[in-house]
Amino acid sequence: MKRGVSDGKSLDEQSAAGLRLGMRITTELMSTAGIMAAVILPSVSPAQTAKPTMKAIVVHEYGGPEVLKYEDRPRPEPKEDQILVRVIAAGVNPVDDASRSEKYAKFFGITLPFIPGYDIAGVVEKTGAKITKFKAGDQVYAYLELKDGGGYAEYAVATEVEAAPKPKSLSFTEAAGVPVVALTAWQALIDKAKLSAGQTVLIHGGSGGVGSFAIQIAKARGAKVIATASTRNQDLLKQLGADVAVDYTQQKFEDVAKDVDVVLDSVGKDTLARSYGVVKKGGFIVTLVARIDQAELDKHGIRGASLGVEPTSNELAEIGKLIDEKKIKVIVSQTFPLSEAVKAQEQVATGHTRGKIVLKVAEEPK
Repeated sequence: MKRGVSDGKSLDEQSAAGLRLGMRITTELMSTAGIMAAVILPSVSPAQTAKPTMKAIVVHEYGGPEVLKYEDRPRPEPKEDQILVRVIAAGVNPVDDASRSEKYAKFFGITLPFIPGYDIAGVVEKTGAKITKFKAGDQVYAYLELKDGGGYAEYAVATEVEAAPKPKSLSFTEAAGVPVVALTAWQALIDKAKLSAGQTVLIHGGSGGVGSFAIQIAKARGAKVIATASTRNQDLLKQLGADVAVDYTQQKFEDVAKDVDVVLDSVGKDTLARSYGVVKKGGFIVTLVARIDQAELDKHGIRGASLGVEPTSNELAEIGKLIDEKKIKVIVSQTFPLSEAVKAQEQVATGHTRGKIVLKVAEEPK
């Protein structure tokens, strides 16, 4: 057999050696590639770059309840002055209905697309760096700013001004029916009208969300309460503590209420126009739904204001104490799953809801 001229080895031996060298180089290259992949791949992993999502109701265009769309949205991330809340329940209010109209959305500072909902109850999931009042796991309820909203979702963000500890005696579903309406009643009667013990207050729409809380807040304050509602809700007015219940379908409230210290109006129009005359000189009238008529105030020698409610955690905490002391009860008449927000808003839009309607977003924690 002939020998190779280069190193004295046969051609077969040289070929085998070359093959082994090639395999070794290939193995080393693959090993190096594997190490590089291990270093590089985690930084581009889809699982890590994809933002967590949640179910939410989203409004992409102005219109009726049909514009409420149930879809996936990115989960919000709390800023340094916010808490991230895992929402268990969300309250439904007339203002939710108004936010779908271009006129009111612009007035409130809301821009499309947006997630409606301003009442929430849930559990703190995460806190921003500047949060001092809450920690993960705390049970809270909140009134979210109208321009921000976000309540009709599995997660929402809130500031310390908007949130307070959830009343211990309430379920999350009940607690979600409190913030907007209770703060509205509180700020109308206590902050604006300065209602005090021994005074008499006339509350229009006493069986509704705001009215039901207003009756109880006024009674807790030591005032005498005259409240109006339809025939079927007369029993509820009495249960809530009204001293005098007026069936507005059967009698004129001005035949019953005379020289009252305060009027709380949530009806407007003719009801508001007729209310100026029942307030005693120096008294106060607050309307939630209309512009106060200064000429009427001057004519009767009374004061008045149109109310725009603001989130206030201290007042929400005070309301929570009254609830836990059994001085205020929460009336939730109907609940709907988050996916049926359209039905919930259609019911609220009737203007004849007894107490509150709430969306159940998640199961109540055990």
